[in-house]
Amino acid sequence: MAIKIQNKRSAEFSMASMSDLVFLLLIFFMITSTLVAPNAINLLLPKSDSGKQLASRNIEVYIDADRNYYVNPKGRDAQPVPYEELLFVLQGIAEVDHAEQRTIILRADKSVPIECVVAFYDVLNALNAGLEESQRYKMLLATEAKS
Repeated sequence: MAIKIQNKRSAEFSMASMSDLVFLLLIFFMITSTLVAPNAINLLLPKSDSGKQLASRNIEVYIDADRNYYVNPKGRDAQPVPYEELLFVLQGIAEVDHAEQRTIILRADKSVPIECVVAFYDVLNALNAGLEESQRYKMLLATEAKS
């Protein structure tokens, strides 16, 4: 006597519940990522399409493609300032600078790595450490206007 199995197993799989699960996971990750991102970094970036010019330019620092630093260059025959002397040059300028709004405009070539900009920022922090809070310099990163 042969015993027959009455419960037949189906080889089909319903994908309807899988799409609901993927949708719920997508919503969960979207909500958690928006809660984390706004508190990550606060940046104040200059607008390149505004076309506004600064009224006073206290100090201009250039970083060319060869990673040479120039402070207030005068024409094409300007001499680069070695990185080790950059702080001393800026301190000399800060001693005679009596402007109300103290700013340093950084003009870096687009091929310059970010580590050169960060290195200059370290020099700026060292410069500001010796100054009163009202006399500290702020740095602006110069950009080219959109065409």
